[in-house]
Amino acid sequence: MRALSLIAALAAAAPLWASEDIADQYPASVLYSKPVEVIPHVYAAIGATAPPTYENAGHNNNLSFIVTGDGVVVMNGGGSYQLAQALHAEIRTVTDQPVKLVFDENGQGHAMLGNSYWADQGVPIVAHADAAEAFEEDGAGSLRAAQERLKERADDTRLVGPTETFDDEYIVEMGDMRIEARYLGPAHSPGDIVVWLPEQSLVISGDMAFHERMLPIFGDTMTADWIETWETAFEPIGATYVIPGHGHPTNMDQVRRYTRDYLVYLREKIGAHLDAGGDLADAYYVDQSPYTHLDTFEELATKNAGRVYEQMEFE
Repeated sequence: MRALSLIAALAAAAPLWASEDIADQYPASVLYSKPVEVIPHVYAAIGATAPPTYENAGHNNNLSFIVTGDGVVVMNGGGSYQLAQALHAEIRTVTDQPVKLVFDENGQGHAMLGNSYWADQGVPIVAHADAAEAFEEDGAGSLRAAQERLKERADDTRLVGPTETFDDEYIVEMGDMRIEARYLGPAHSPGDIVVWLPEQSLVISGDMAFHERMLPIFGDTMTADWIETWETAFEPIGATYVIPGHGHPTNMDQVRRYTRDYLVYLREKIGAHLDAGGDLADAYYVDQSPYTHLDTFEELATKNAGRVYEQMEFE
């Protein structure tokens, strides 16, 4: 009941809490915020909803961990060596159980650049095969960008890929927990996975689901496929609690509204624009006013529209 009340309160408060202007919430650490216990034994350090900056130390995604009774499982290597190290320090204040496994939600820098710290601790690191391939191709660029942005806060960060990969699912029975890492299908970026705790009805969704900040559509983000994966595989999981890739823990209704429904809305607007003979230059400015309150709207809305236009033009 306590966990349900916490999730309800977070969902209700989210529009007030989500702001790119909120200063670092945990000055004693490079983490943007101190980890909170979402439900018993499941914690999340909530990142800034702003883009990565020196001020937030690149902690603009969620770093979660599960205390199983026989070891700790971490979701996301983190955006730098120092972020991973800081998360580990917080884990040690919660439990003396060792970290036994790290999952990377995808191949982006915020998920994998901290692998270097975990590798130094001898912790196995698991990701989807497509995420490992993406990091091998793009990791050097992610590292350079992090070094330029974070300066000394990127010290000690180096490229380390996952030590193990999977294609469909990776099941862990540890302590009192059954933990299911699943690849559900194409979504935000190559190799996106979710971590599902069936007995707790909680999903750590990674970048499958957004709600407080606008989701980004990349050049390789196939929006029609993301919608299909959502409808056929993600939402049917039936999670009560959702720890998204960015933003506070919430519920399925909230992430549906700002992920699946946003993708459908934008595709409908671009579809109508194409049917009217509209070009790319004007596509950037289709009406997205229902979503102007989301953080990163200014950075992403026009880019998203342009990329959806480029996709739908040839569908």
